[in-house]
Amino acid sequence: MRLLGDEIDLRTLSPLTLAFVGDAVYDLLVREMLVCEGNRPVGALNNDKIAIVCCENQAKTAARLLPLLSEEELAVLKRGKNAHAMTVPKHASKTDYHTATGLEALFGYLYLKGDIDRVRELFELGLASENEAQQA
Repeated sequence: MRLLGDEIDLRTLSPLTLAFVGDAVYDLLVREMLVCEGNRPVGALNNDKIAIVCCENQAKTAARLLPLLSEEELAVLKRGKNAHAMTVPKHASKTDYHTATGLEALFGYLYLKGDIDRVRELFELGLASENEAQQA
């Protein structure tokens, strides 16, 4: 289920368009997670959000999720990763930026497809894997 029920042909959307939507989806998931952890000043919430959604962390999340993706999901991630973005932020490596774009394309694709359960599952698996990696 999506917020808007308009019909859309996902095959017609470019990987950067999928990433445009996926960026917002991923950002909203992180914001909701942080707010659910407890009430804090907005500045602190925003700083924590920025640390989680940065290109480097999204690239690491994408790498951890790779073995869990279906062929269809992997194809979307690769299309997003290989898309030609016009600019790369100064604070990000080109590789991390493209990998993060792939992850965002995947989240955008799944959201627009209406597969919210899979969006949640991959988000939670990515965070669980991150927590395990930090504890190791």
